[in-house]
Amino acid sequence: MNKKVLIVVAHPDDEILGVGGTAIKHIKNGDDVFALILSGGMMSRVGVKKEEMKKLHADALRAGEIIGFKEIFFEHFPDNSFDTVSLLKIIQEVEKYVAKIKPNIVYTHHENDLNIDHRLTFEAVLTACRPCNENCPSKIFAFETLSSTEWQSKNNKQFKPNFYVNIEGGIKQKIKALRQYKTEMRVFPHSRSEEGVMILAQYRGLEAGLKFAEAFCLVRKIDK
Repeated sequence: MNKKVLIVVAHPDDEILGVGGTAIKHIKNGDDVFALILSGGMMSRVGVKKEEMKKLHADALRAGEIIGFKEIFFEHFPDNSFDTVSLLKIIQEVEKYVAKIKPNIVYTHHENDLNIDHRLTFEAVLTACRPCNENCPSKIFAFETLSSTEWQSKNNKQFKPNFYVNIEGGIKQKIKALRQYKTEMRVFPHSRSEEGVMILAQYRGLEAGLKFAEAFCLVRKIDK
């Protein structure tokens, strides 16, 4: 049976960095994949104008077309300042899309990322998808986001994947999608570079006996 998949992220480009290859695989398997981006992005940077944020949204739509998302939804929580608004408001927005899409699978950020928006997105998703919700998904996965997850404190709460997806067939398509984010990608050796994305995919592949992989933490699985 075809599945509905919802990817919930804090910023434009997170949806490709974290789960782009896996999204491609879902779509090739006939699943409907949706992305919810909670912040417009960029506005925490000095001197950025609203017109530039509109261009970033256009980049996200182009990247989404390359991946094959069924639809991308944008919300407008303050960039890198999710902690300045009520967590309840974020939860309610996520709940709205969970009720609308009724996903079987949800992907979101890791709970201990360096970025505060990522951490609060995880909390909002877990709350919006609590088991008492009639639209509760059967699986929730947390992914890693370059330039955030790897910069976390190296303690016992760091990202420790237990689920790997072979993305050999989609790695080139993922890189092509990321190229649409001209303002977000960086030059190597910055981790958020094309080379950085390839190196991480190869490294996660090595962990699982694959050429290229995306890695996840299985947060919850309910066998319905």
